[in-house]
Amino acid sequence: MTYAEWESCHPEAAAELFGLICAMPWRPPVDADEKSETWAQQQIRFKIARRGGMAWRNNVGATPVRCKACGEKQRPVRYGLANDSHQLNKAIKSSDLIGVIPRRVTPGMVGGTIAQFAAIEAKRPGWRYAGTEREQAQAAWLALIVKLGGFATFSTGDIEL
Repeated sequence: MTYAEWESCHPEAAAELFGLICAMPWRPPVDADEKSETWAQQQIRFKIARRGGMAWRNNVGATPVRCKACGEKQRPVRYGLANDSHQLNKAIKSSDLIGVIPRRVTPGMVGGTIAQFAAIEAKRPGWRYAGTEREQAQAAWLALIVKLGGFATFSTGDIEL
């Protein structure tokens, strides 16, 4: 039995389980000036979870490494999606949140459910696109994901799935 089948047989239990999973143990700031990018990320993650999806933080960067024996500088350890090199990271910057969103397939596609790849670049509430070099590289990643059939967007916490 799949979760969707169990949920249709036990809607009250599913609603209770959902409430436990999505419970907010903290209170979001009341003042808009106190809201941060971290707050926006949490709002996005809650909204994706309410749809049955998942989103994870995608930290991107490079850590310098020194040889423990001789102290010589080694190649940096790179982490995060689309961060194979400094040059690639400069041209395309993967999003803050990476995840999957369940999507009902159309009847012509057998009526199943798929997990659509999602990339969301979180921004603090009030942010506006300015076209900086960084924002252009972030937009390039989002455009690539959309071109390949994924869901990708900038978001200040309010997101339409």
